Formats: sequence, C-alpha cells, structure tokens
Amino acid sequence: MVKKLKTNNQNNPGARLLSVGEVAKRSGVTVPTIHFYESKGLITSTRNLSNHRQYPAITLRYIAIIRVAQRVGMSLEDIGQTLKQIQQKQNLTASQWKQVSEQWRDGLNARIHKLERLRDELDSCIGCGCLSLKDCPLRNPKDVLAEQGPGAIILERP
Repeated sequence: MVKKLKTNNQNNPGARLLSVGEVAKRSGVTVPTIHFYESKGLITSTRNLSNHRQYPAITLRYIAIIRVAQRVGMSLEDIGQTLKQIQQKQNLTASQWKQVSEQWRDGLNARIHKLERLRDELDSCIGCGCLSLKDCPLRNPKDVLAEQGPGAIILERP
C-alpha cells in the first residue's frame, strides 16, 4: 500500500513519496539497482528527517523506461542523456514521449540492421575454426582493414 506523505515540494504538495523498499518491490528491481540508477543520475530522491531516501511515485515510470531501454541494448549513458532532456518528477507528456521515441528509433533501427547483418553473414560460421576462409564474411586478407582503425571494422560498416 502506498502511503501519501507530506513533502517539501511547493509545486506538488500532495506528491506520493515511496521508500526505497517500496520502489524496489513495485518496480521489480533490487535496492542496490535503485541506488545504482540514482548514482548514475537516472533517478533522484530526497531525504526525510531520518535521512532515509524517498522517491516520488513517478520514479516507478522512469525505472520502467530504463529497464525497457536496457532490454533493447541501450547503454545507461544513452538512457541518461535522454532522461536529462525531460523534466523528472513529472509525468511525461505525449510530446515528450514522442521526442524520446523518435530519438531512440534511429538507434534501434541501426542496431536491428547490424544484428540482421550479423545473423545473415554468420549463417555458415562455426566460430572461427573456419572450414572455408574463401567464404568467410569476416575474412580480412593481409589485414588490410587495419588501415581503417582498430576493432571489428567489417561488422561496424554501415
């Protein structure tokens, strides 16, 4: 049961505040995960007179957004950049959510394209005990790709 507590927030004096345990229970993440998200600036809390963390109820939505974004492979840095653009402690408006989804759409489409290419190009691969270097999509004869920089150049191509 969520308790309605008084808060010092002048703009929203009736805002529900939740303990870290309540946030953990309702969001499905552990208390250390909540503390980690807070340390990364993804969510915020206030402290009560006993110095216990209190989270506005809207934090549950932000954690849901973070978890969805992580599940599709977004980095916490990218998630944080997005969340910094919207005002926390408030419900997202339709226009804010549209802005978030448009920002994420391009990155997700690029990730999908890379994953599809990787899937399609590795169909005959058995984990680089290659039976046929002539057919290998990752083949790099004479290491010519080293001139383009470090890393998996073939997999990172557009």
